[in-house]
Amino acid sequence: MDDLDDWPGSELSDEELDVAYNVRRKAGPELFDRHMARYRAMSEAAVEGLPGRPGIVYDEASGERLDVWGTGEGLRPVFVFLHGGYWMALSRDVSSFMAGMLHEQGVATVVPDYTLAPQATLEEIVRQVRAAVAWVYRHGREHGLDPERIVVGGSSAGGHLTGMTMVGGWQEPLGLPADVVKAAMPFSGLFDIRPITRVYVNAAVRLDLARAAALSPALLPARYRCPAVLVAGQDDGDGFLAQSRMFHPRWDAGDLMIVPGRDHFDVVLDLADPDSPPGRALLDLVRAV
Repeated sequence: MDDLDDWPGSELSDEELDVAYNVRRKAGPELFDRHMARYRAMSEAAVEGLPGRPGIVYDEASGERLDVWGTGEGLRPVFVFLHGGYWMALSRDVSSFMAGMLHEQGVATVVPDYTLAPQATLEEIVRQVRAAVAWVYRHGREHGLDPERIVVGGSSAGGHLTGMTMVGGWQEPLGLPADVVKAAMPFSGLFDIRPITRVYVNAAVRLDLARAAALSPALLPARYRCPAVLVAGQDDGDGFLAQSRMFHPRWDAGDLMIVPGRDHFDVVLDLADPDSPPGRALLDLVRAV
């Protein structure tokens, strides 16, 4: 493991780190609110009249729930989407904007909630999203989901959580195969989260350097490297762009996509469009598994 005190951006001041990682401040309140309204409106429109089953408890310990959308005849490949919000905001209710497009392409969507910080530690949040993947593997057939074709993606904090399902070491204790996640698509992901120890988010997640390193996908081993597409917006936060560019060569089964004209919040909304570069890339990943 890298020296705990030597991480990307460790030489920056706290103010410089805030500029790099405070994407809400970069967007400004008006644009941020407009983005959040789009998340909700697009998600509500995407699932209206869509076959599925919302509100299934996937983890008895926490009582957290997930929604299944876009099922059809037979078993469908499934995209598990992990929402962002810096581990302390948002929910599954505003995170299903890709479900309609995927349903039309023969793909189901699963969107889990997880307990938000500070009510849950980041270790607990990671446990929950891994439990959601385990639920799809164990119970997916009952809901028209193919447990052998699971693709995981997420945005921002959800990109970090996606990375924590890509790495190794957690699958065997849950009775899962090492390749349970067949492909992955993290958007604006956080792969070395040690910078978070010095930005405002840490008031909620309360990490020290040792725990942050232990929760960083870039620092963890992986026996099986699933195909992946790492995505960020051209106008994303500098810290998030640096994170994807750092993780790309370390994950030697991955591609890097920087989407022109997109920022931290709207780049993931392109998943609702099958003709957008991220939409096409997701469909290609699903069809290859």
